Amino acid sequence: MRLELWVGPEASYTRTASHTLDQQELTGFAGRPEDLDRMASLGASRVRLPLLWERIMPEQTPDWTWSDAALQQLQRLKLDPIAGLVHHGSGPAHTSLLDPAFPEKLADYARRVAERYPHLDHWTPVNEPLTTARFSGLYGHWYPHAQDDHSFVQALLNELRGTVLAMQAVREINPASQLVQTEDLGRTASTPALREQAAFENERRWITWDLLCGRVGPGHPMWSYLKWAGATEEQVMWFAEHPCPPGILGLNLYLTSDRFLDERLDRYPESTHGGNGRQQYADVEAIRVRGPLQGLHHTRLMETHERYGLPMALTEVHLGCTREEQLRWLNAAWQGSTEALLEGADVRALTIWSAFGSAEWNSLQTRQEGHYEPGVWDVSAGWPRETALAQLARELVNGELLSHPVLPGPGWWQRAERVTYPAEGDVQALELTGRPLLLVQGQDELASGLMEELDHLCWLRGLPVVSVPDDGQVITSQIRRLRPWAVVEVSHPQELRLHWLGRSPLCIRADDWDRHALHAALDLLIDGEDGEWHWDGQMMRPNWQRQDGESLPPATTTY
Repeated sequence: MRLELWVGPEASYTRTASHTLDQQELTGFAGRPEDLDRMASLGASRVRLPLLWERIMPEQTPDWTWSDAALQQLQRLKLDPIAGLVHHGSGPAHTSLLDPAFPEKLADYARRVAERYPHLDHWTPVNEPLTTARFSGLYGHWYPHAQDDHSFVQALLNELRGTVLAMQAVREINPASQLVQTEDLGRTASTPALREQAAFENERRWITWDLLCGRVGPGHPMWSYLKWAGATEEQVMWFAEHPCPPGILGLNLYLTSDRFLDERLDRYPESTHGGNGRQQYADVEAIRVRGPLQGLHHTRLMETHERYGLPMALTEVHLGCTREEQLRWLNAAWQGSTEALLEGADVRALTIWSAFGSAEWNSLQTRQEGHYEPGVWDVSAGWPRETALAQLARELVNGELLSHPVLPGPGWWQRAERVTYPAEGDVQALELTGRPLLLVQGQDELASGLMEELDHLCWLRGLPVVSVPDDGQVITSQIRRLRPWAVVEVSHPQELRLHWLGRSPLCIRADDWDRHALHAALDLLIDGEDGEWHWDGQMMRPNWQRQDGESLPPATTTY
């Protein structure tokens, strides 16, 4: 049995007091039908398709225009959809997660979708119910902006009751319909003083699947909390009486989801400080504190397999970072899934997520600042430009030899610089490996400063690098000895020339090479781009997008 590749665009639709953020609009996915062809080109067998309640049926009458065209196109492409109905949202404006009628309203919408598209057989009525309930009912980030345990629990129970009722409704139309229930599965560690709080959070992370599987009753570790937070026995036991175990458990794993709790507040920024009403503590990313290397995809999959024994998939694999780290993260997820599969876990698929990138997740979508992070395609310049992730995805799903030279290097989560707070335990780290970049420095003094900055950024990104003077004999000798995968020429303070060995060069000009520009240049190199580009102060653009018509002089050197 081999892993399948699934794919999905970032689909969040979040409301706050000041704005609504629709990822399908922000990334342009809603207006590019050809994006479905792009995703199919990866060799994916399924797509997590957003058929969002807020977009299709904001009022009483649904508008099927977009979904009709999309589903017809997917049938032509033989790309099977997983229908997502609510993705971090609270439903249309006439309802919310705290509306007692939310479950029935969601089920009514699900029935309408199933009646329109009876061939749909994989469903995610609510993406990450626990995460959405926490962010909307406990932390107040998203609508309805509640910040108390009662609201959190009511939101969660409404989402899950709505999920059960939605699946009952769609199964009346297509009895073969399966529930693909996604959830973030971050784990919490702590100091000894906060062990009880960490244990509570580690039990809470299972509550979505435990409730759907009908496992929560008086003996369950979360029973007392649910009752204390205002849930009635009837509300909780309803799930035991109406079990709806997922056909596939969808694990969404992010590096920042694993947390570390520490009462020593002076070690951490004030923005991380919080508490549980009894204890004050900092809540930070565990990867930034814990010295030992952390178990990731394989560990979480085996943990979930041992608890449920149900089919599983990684349903969101994405890392907002520089390109080599994105490549390493995707590869690590695939290898971890394969290991779990070989050890007996029923792992069906890996989903490459945020196919066209995502917007404003640096603030959990609470602000509108124009922040964008690329995915398999980068749409920052106005059109979807394929990144190196696409080729890696194709190689993985086809069982081919992985070709990108940056893959052997350790990800930042495996290097010592990941620890930015006082470490808990001895810091373990992997050494940099892989073929280097060769940096060729010219004689210009300003270019020398640019060279030093590039050298430093390569180190930060875990890219081995060797610097040499602009001397033909030295360069040739080092290429033969070191076998670098690419050469970067820094001969002018406003110009970089970057070459994959044996390929046409990539030439980039910038008036001011700040760190953002240099990171973007390295990303373009890793993506295998060539030709003439320029940095406009915010993003990289090919020269055919220039307004002034200026062009770089032609490159003549090919290594």
